[in-house]
Amino acid sequence: MKEAITILPKGLKILLIMGENIKLARLRRKLGTSQVAERAGIGRSTLWKIEQGSPQVALGAYFQVLFVLGLEKDFLKLADDDEYGRKIQDLGLITKQRAPKKKLKNNGKSR
Repeated sequence: MKEAITILPKGLKILLIMGENIKLARLRRKLGTSQVAERAGIGRSTLWKIEQGSPQVALGAYFQVLFVLGLEKDFLKLADDDEYGRKIQDLGLITKQRAPKKKLKNNGKSR
């Protein structure tokens, strides 16, 4: 038996919006649920769950539906602009300022 994962409310809202966007994309293309499900190699009930933003549907099924709709490149946008991660990385790259170099006496000549 698979262990259920807990999706926080904010995550569920994002999935719901994504599902709605997928449904709207299908409707704009004037494609029926049977057509899209068949082309994606999934059942109509799985497509319905995707359009509802269900977290129980495999990521591959979401991808197949996007592929059928010609939106597969949208997958490449996931985590593409990792602004927060870059900020964390940049904080680790900041170097400490060095003290000014000491001037040598005798015009730089040593004895």
